[in-house]
Amino acid sequence: MDNCALFSMRLSLQVASVATVFIVAVGITVAYFLARRDFRGKELIDILFTLPLVLPPTVTGYYLIVLFGRNGIIGRLIYERTGWTIMFTWYAAVLASFVVALPLMIKTTRAAIESVDRNFINASYTLGHAEFETALKVILPLARRGIFAGAVLSFTRALGEFGATMMLAGNLPGRTDTMPIAIYSLAGGGEWAKANTMVAFLTIFSGIFLYMANRYSKRTI
Repeated sequence: MDNCALFSMRLSLQVASVATVFIVAVGITVAYFLARRDFRGKELIDILFTLPLVLPPTVTGYYLIVLFGRNGIIGRLIYERTGWTIMFTWYAAVLASFVVALPLMIKTTRAAIESVDRNFINASYTLGHAEFETALKVILPLARRGIFAGAVLSFTRALGEFGATMMLAGNLPGRTDTMPIAIYSLAGGGEWAKANTMVAFLTIFSGIFLYMANRYSKRTI
């Protein structure tokens, strides 16, 4: 396996890992408020967070360019103040993976939190525990299977992200060519042997990760 393939594999794992850290933090927070709060526009917010799950990745990537591109709504402000743009960097790949995979974390975590027996929650309040303490000691531990499943699904989705990453980070060899992008380039160039190796690695790695997650979830009481 050549250095280019090793770089793409390492970059994909790096991007997916960093994206998953932010996905878990944001996903748990958003899912908790969607599950435990009633407010106007709640389902609209849920729809907005879920859209990247059903939209074509290229459309999601287009929205990210509109927001974070050099001339984008947010990107322009950043560029004018710092001279830096996220476009065509590995940070862009992290952002794309984060946005595309976040809905999986929110959906599974929200369902897990909503399934927690309210009697346990009420008992915690009766014992004088505040909401934050109840969330940390009762709700989230009881919802851990769903949270863990969401984190695993989000990681594997981030690992395989292609469309939005291509739109925002581009295909720069040695800089932004994650495994899915490298596979696309290799297949387009007729380098099937290298493409097959990377496809096999990505498939086996993802399969093993999901298998281990399923085994862990079943053993967790």
